[in-house]
Amino acid sequence: MRQDTSYLLSTPRLGLRRWRPSDLEPFTRMNLDPAVMEYFPGMMTPEETAAMVERIDAFFERNGYGLYAMDLLSTGEFLGYVGFARPSFGSWFTPCVEIGWRLCHGAWGRGYATEAASECLRHGFDRLGLEKIYSFTAKVNTRSERVMQKIGMEPAGEFDHPSIGEGHVLRRHVLYVSTRNAGRSFLVR
Repeated sequence: MRQDTSYLLSTPRLGLRRWRPSDLEPFTRMNLDPAVMEYFPGMMTPEETAAMVERIDAFFERNGYGLYAMDLLSTGEFLGYVGFARPSFGSWFTPCVEIGWRLCHGAWGRGYATEAASECLRHGFDRLGLEKIYSFTAKVNTRSERVMQKIGMEPAGEFDHPSIGEGHVLRRHVLYVSTRNAGRSFLVR
């Protein structure tokens, strides 16, 4: 991981950057928090978290963008991530670029995910030249779906996540999309 702490993107309250080694400890705590991981198949071990951060860093190296580590500017506190990835599973809408987020429980309910995701969408279209960006979550995760709605994404359907077993409450997912020429206005700035 790079040691560079400069922000690649920022909003009035948040700084988005590449990951640092010091992010591993708070990110591991997040991934062991039952509230944070409620809509995932399970919590992540410290080893799984470290491997995920390595994959995020490798994605950045290949693509020049990815899942940005997010800090609260007023304190420098690591809050989680917001940014882009490519789903590793096959579906009717893949391959694609996905926008996603995961914040520590203490950062919920303050509009941080919406603020950072709005800036990421703007960056994805204006600077990265992406034509279409998707987002998805388990159908029961209405908080995350609400962020998708707040940042101007449009419903694009539902699907069964192929990595989650038949009959599991998390298998059914909602899918949202945003396109470069959607004519939407972003919430931040």
